[in-house]
Amino acid sequence: MTMSHDVLIRGGLLVDGTGAPGRLADVAVRDGRIVAVGDLAGQAADRVIDAEGALVTPGFVDLHTHYDGQLSWDADLLPSSSHGVTTVITGNCGVGFAPCRTADREALVALMEGVEDIPGSALSEGIRWNWQTFPEYMDALDAQPHRIDFALQVPHDALRVYVMGQRGIEGQAASDDDIATMRTELRQALLAGAAGFSTGRSDNHRSRSGAATPAAEATARELSGLSQALSGLSHGVLQAVSDFDMAQGPDRFDGEFDLLQGMAQAAPGHRLSISLSQRDQEPGQWRRILARAEAAVAQGLPLRVQVAPRGIGVILGLQATFHPFMGYPTYKAMAKLPLAERVARLRDPAIRAQLLSEKSDRVAGDGSSLPPLADFLLAMIERIAFRIFPLGHADQTPNYEPTAAESLGALAKARGISTLEALLDALLADEGRALLYFPVYNYCDFNLNAVREMMLHPLALPGLSDGGAHVGTICDASFPTYLLSHWVRDRPQGRIPVERAVQMLTFDTAAHIGLVDRGRIAVGLRADLNVIDPAKLRLFTPHLVRDLPAGGHRLLQSASGYRATLVAGQPILENDRLTEALPGRLVRLGSMPVLPS
Repeated sequence: MTMSHDVLIRGGLLVDGTGAPGRLADVAVRDGRIVAVGDLAGQAADRVIDAEGALVTPGFVDLHTHYDGQLSWDADLLPSSSHGVTTVITGNCGVGFAPCRTADREALVALMEGVEDIPGSALSEGIRWNWQTFPEYMDALDAQPHRIDFALQVPHDALRVYVMGQRGIEGQAASDDDIATMRTELRQALLAGAAGFSTGRSDNHRSRSGAATPAAEATARELSGLSQALSGLSHGVLQAVSDFDMAQGPDRFDGEFDLLQGMAQAAPGHRLSISLSQRDQEPGQWRRILARAEAAVAQGLPLRVQVAPRGIGVILGLQATFHPFMGYPTYKAMAKLPLAERVARLRDPAIRAQLLSEKSDRVAGDGSSLPPLADFLLAMIERIAFRIFPLGHADQTPNYEPTAAESLGALAKARGISTLEALLDALLADEGRALLYFPVYNYCDFNLNAVREMMLHPLALPGLSDGGAHVGTICDASFPTYLLSHWVRDRPQGRIPVERAVQMLTFDTAAHIGLVDRGRIAVGLRADLNVIDPAKLRLFTPHLVRDLPAGGHRLLQSASGYRATLVAGQPILENDRLTEALPGRLVRLGSMPVLPS
């Protein structure tokens, strides 16, 4: 007698994650695992999901998120869980909240608030802080219910502060004893199942006060000393973000790459990933990074680059963290008023004229100093208006590949008005809820051709979504939906085959982090699955909600076309809506079973 299955996904186009051509097949699930794939006509199940006309894919694995604090209070892990993501990797860019001594909590909150634009009040109120060591952090999060799976990397900044205290915060050089103690702590975290180690070396990453991050200037001796903690282990990756010393001149590029390459060489066999994007300051730098990466791989170093599928930038709006008028005296006088009152005043001809006659200063409407990046951008807003685009209303599909003629600067020129007038008009649309898109990286040429070249490079991994971070300035956890809708279906030219796109989001990312039990659809693997209607798949414009602790706001972005998302065989999303199921758990690396290929 045939045993009944828990779930049977029937009649879908199976895109299994390996890159093989899609094929019609059913998928049966029992006890959280895939137990059969093929023509399963006549077999019974407690639950049948009709996948006719839909794609059936593995669940997506997001390598680059910052849910480090959110995991402590939030079971849903939105926006990721609404975009087909079933596993997230946190602790990227060297920032996080463990290990952490009681006395250093505020320092780590200030760091995350500055680097990742997460409201400090939300972090202070929401984080439970029922840990000090990293293994204690893992146990604390593992004890809580979550909707999707998560794996944790050990962040360099938190580790440095835990061992060095104020010396670490001030970026002082680590002694041999400091490095040895950090290495011991890192090793203990890895033995407890941590996924790896991350470090951040970007000038754009600053604490709330504008200070450099604790590990920003860590020496090669420190980085190599720490990466040795991975030696002899069957798991553990390295992750780094760096500007490659653009601010110091092109002659510093090779020295910075040598430093990161040396870090990886100190942990033979362990994979390193670095961020890759196209930047205005040096538009060709990404090709130099790829050339160095190719040379390193040719020498046997397992190095990959993380690439975003669209421009990386800032969302501006009257309710968002940034907008062009936040430092103007007239606006600051009304900054704390409800949105409707601000909109009414900004439409008053006299107030409007006064505002447009002013200049921005370095203080925001709440009395705080503008973050360094915001201060820099807003100081030249009239010039960069030619790189700012309207995103559209909340029920519209946003255009992330607009032409130069669609910029607010170009529209202002065509209308014969100042760029500031055009920006103000755009911000006041939709009763002040309108959002503007400013792609800082990956959009030097007003198209995504360079992004396509980066994505299709053999060393590329999809990443950099920053899910859980920059909550008032970006909403890039929707990257998987964008990749499948824009690049697979909608782009007029240069489309990517669906089989390759799914492979990038599943097998490639899972294999890199060492998740051997997921990322493909095969008998014996975890039943992390998506059922996606490709004709209905679409993104909606991000919208602002106030659902963080202490009333903090964040951007969310909805999608349609997801008939179902399963985590360990349980539907956590049906017809674009979350269910009550909370099967997510902490994934401890190093204890993964050996499964059939």
